[in-house]
Amino acid sequence: MADDPQRNFRSAYYEKVGFRGVEEKKSLEILLKDNPLDLEKLSTFSQRFPLPSMYRIHVWKVLLGILPPHSDSHALVGGYRKEQYQDILEALEVMRYINCSTPSTHVYLRMFQLESQVLPRCSETSPPDEENEDFLSISRAMEEIVDDPVDCYWLIKCFVSQFHTKFGDSIPHLPKSLEHYLSQEEPRLLNHLKNTGALAQLPYSLWFRRCFAGCLPESSLQRVWDKVISGSCKILVFVALEILLSYKIMLMGINRSEGVVRFLCNIPQENTDAIVTKAIDLWHKYCGTPMHAV
Repeated sequence: MADDPQRNFRSAYYEKVGFRGVEEKKSLEILLKDNPLDLEKLSTFSQRFPLPSMYRIHVWKVLLGILPPHSDSHALVGGYRKEQYQDILEALEVMRYINCSTPSTHVYLRMFQLESQVLPRCSETSPPDEENEDFLSISRAMEEIVDDPVDCYWLIKCFVSQFHTKFGDSIPHLPKSLEHYLSQEEPRLLNHLKNTGALAQLPYSLWFRRCFAGCLPESSLQRVWDKVISGSCKILVFVALEILLSYKIMLMGINRSEGVVRFLCNIPQENTDAIVTKAIDLWHKYCGTPMHAV
């Protein structure tokens, strides 16, 4: 089909005045009318464009397998998810693992442990280990994005499970990948980080195991998670890279590794949207832009 000049003009105009998402929203609405939903097309869309906020949670639930591709089953499956959530919650209350004063993120952790068959004995409960702290960080961030506790639990559970299943083998290699791309973009900064001993101590767990939960505000974080949920852990490398590039002058002036790490664990929150936008551009530059099939 020939290009529609009116549509092309409209798209160019929207982009010029900052409303590029108008056409993208229409494209997503077309995809969401498919029955069954095409998971590959939804993933490709999410890789290429930011998800509109009004559809984000729904698309996440479909891509994570919380809801099935067949739209006419969504209400039924949603009901089953709610019943399962209540059953797990009541079981933990009866076993006295949780009570009305237990923080919701710790409730989600106990629910996840029960479903994963790794729930410790009540007498053996101890402070969360590093893996549990990763879960709690992701939970705290998801709570800020999702209002409904049932949706929140299922999104946390399936996000964490999919992340470890899909990317568990890749995570240990991401620091080396970051070093490679930093050598391409800013070799002087890389040498500085090596010479101060900071390169080996960068907050890799915060970046690559917690997917920037607790580092970026949720408004920026959800745009990164769009890419992770739709199939890319490599985006995490480019967010880390852009953080280093954005604060290059600051980092070049810090000569102790602990000072570098302290700064990177508490980056300023005011320009994180721009950092994520530039990170996505870098990701597309090095990894290509998925073809958009609508």
